[in-house]
Amino acid sequence: MRLVFLASSAPDLRWFKTYYIRAFPEGKAMAEKRFLAVQHLLKANPHIGHPSQKVEGAREHHVARTPFTVIYRVMADRIEILRILDMRSDWAGEDGEPGGTG
Repeated sequence: MRLVFLASSAPDLRWFKTYYIRAFPEGKAMAEKRFLAVQHLLKANPHIGHPSQKVEGAREHHVARTPFTVIYRVMADRIEILRILDMRSDWAGEDGEPGGTG
């Protein structure tokens, strides 16, 4: 299966990078490694995550030892990455920014 990052995940990817550059640079290399590992895991085992309570028809899988969770949808020919949420903040709003109120 191939992974497709939807436009809805773009702000989340920016926040992931920004967080590890500005707030926790010493954790950046390991977080990137763990995020890449999740991508490989999802490709090999698309249904490994649990059903999402946030997005109907989607699944969630936590990125180990980070505050981030991947929200994704399994399609017949691909896995769509919908969001990469920072679970320390409230459910991000429509603007996709962490801590948004919707």
